[in-house]
Amino acid sequence: MHFPTPLIPATLVRRYKRFLADVVLHDGAEVTVHVPNSGAMLGIDAPGSRVWLSRSPNPARKLACTLEMVEADGTLVGCNTGHPNRLAEEAIRAGTIPQLSGYATLRREVKYGVNSRIDILLEDAERGRAYVEVKNVHLMRSPGIAEFPDCITSRGAKHLLELAAMVREGHRAVMLYLVQRADCDQFRLAGDIDPTYARGLAQALSSGVEALCHACKVTPDGITVDRRLPLVLDV
Repeated sequence: MHFPTPLIPATLVRRYKRFLADVVLHDGAEVTVHVPNSGAMLGIDAPGSRVWLSRSPNPARKLACTLEMVEADGTLVGCNTGHPNRLAEEAIRAGTIPQLSGYATLRREVKYGVNSRIDILLEDAERGRAYVEVKNVHLMRSPGIAEFPDCITSRGAKHLLELAAMVREGHRAVMLYLVQRADCDQFRLAGDIDPTYARGLAQALSSGVEALCHACKVTPDGITVDRRLPLVLDV
């Protein structure tokens, strides 16, 4: 995924009301930008952090700029949770995630389960269906270890139940974690932050749901899915 126009560097003043942040641009102007992340952004919301913004070409948009990435722990971290589904689609089509390749069709945001939409549905006449739920990961509290989630996610727990239900119906179901940073070597659950989600994933895995994790290369030019990370699921 490449950004259509160069990102704008800025300095974070504060993030507030979940979807808003004040930043200072290179020329000293302070502006309010959209934050496309409903989570806590734990570890990547420190005032004074260097950030990068995209600018919308839509003149009618209330907030022209969107927060795309933050510099934390000496690396760039993608914080836009609107990107992982697109990143996953591109990676699957390119064969970067071989465990999900070989299906005839790929569709996004397909209704399934109880009033839910699956992020990616893979279908093939011979292989059947694979329901793929994609989660954005940015949290790193210990060097080299990516963690999810960064706050309590009842919605995420619901998705695990839906995936397990698809397995019971005879389909394949996959939980795909995309780490929007390149400085991690493994992935684990932040069970101390959301023990319910941790238990839910353990139950989903025992029901036949699969879990995959991949790190991403993050630059001001674009974001791409990269190497697979091992999952340390001591739940």
